[in-house]
Amino acid sequence: MNKILIVDDLHPAFKEQAIAMGYLVDDEPQITRQQTLDKIKDYTGIAVRTKFRIDAEIFAAAPNLKFVARAGAGLDNIDDKIAFERNIQLINAPEGNCDAVGEHATGLLLSLMNNFRRADMEIRNGVWDREGNRGYELKGKKVGIIGYGFMGQSFAKKLAGFEVDVMAYDKYKTGFSDAFVREVSMEEIVKHSDVLSLHIPLTAETKQMVDDEYFFHFKKPIFFINTARGEIVDTPAVLNAIKTGKMLGAGLDVLQTEKFPALGEQPWYDELKNNDKVILTPHVGGWTFDSYRKISEVLAGKLSGLSF
Repeated sequence: MNKILIVDDLHPAFKEQAIAMGYLVDDEPQITRQQTLDKIKDYTGIAVRTKFRIDAEIFAAAPNLKFVARAGAGLDNIDDKIAFERNIQLINAPEGNCDAVGEHATGLLLSLMNNFRRADMEIRNGVWDREGNRGYELKGKKVGIIGYGFMGQSFAKKLAGFEVDVMAYDKYKTGFSDAFVREVSMEEIVKHSDVLSLHIPLTAETKQMVDDEYFFHFKKPIFFINTARGEIVDTPAVLNAIKTGKMLGAGLDVLQTEKFPALGEQPWYDELKNNDKVILTPHVGGWTFDSYRKISEVLAGKLSGLSF
């Protein structure tokens, strides 16, 4: 019988549907990496969220592994090169949390444009400053989206009621203009955007892609949103863009270094946390009570499409 080891916190829907398909499922969300290494040899599949990287060591200990199920959108915590070489199938579930990401990106943008964070803190500290917290309207603005997969599409749909001009550039797709977005060149994104939002995966090509030079080319001051992956963006470049007026504000759900104490040890952390033009959230854009269930349902649904 094909066996799946769940090593992370997944909604019970995944286990229930996998069992209904005939799999034997061991649900061990508290299991450690070492314990996984000790027993993975007996399993056909492994299901993971973010606990640890599925790397060469894990693959080497799993001679019978046929698939890795990633409960989330990205596959950057899996060594896909080794998986490809060994014909191990990879499945993920961007359909399960794309609505959460689209809504989160919209919320960050509205918060930035209307100074919600700063205004709230000032009132709590006895300051009533209407003029200093005057905001911007979305209507009529040009929103540039980089990457038009599930996440980029979701963000564009969420913006539909705001009467904005949504543009998207995707290096790997063409002909995707629809009711919610215009396909444009990167040159048009740089020239016209009032808002820039990233919706691309972390790859060797995109790592640290957004740096000082990247922001330098934008013709207008922008609001910047990143709900993709933190390592795509050089954080000091964001701070520099704010200081030089190239950026009006940044909403960052992800950072190039995440979790404490590592985040607190970064040389740019103090400047980041004290900047009232930055809104930070702890990588929760795609992690809602709703997406927790939907991700597992989508992932389980994809089990039926595997062949081995």
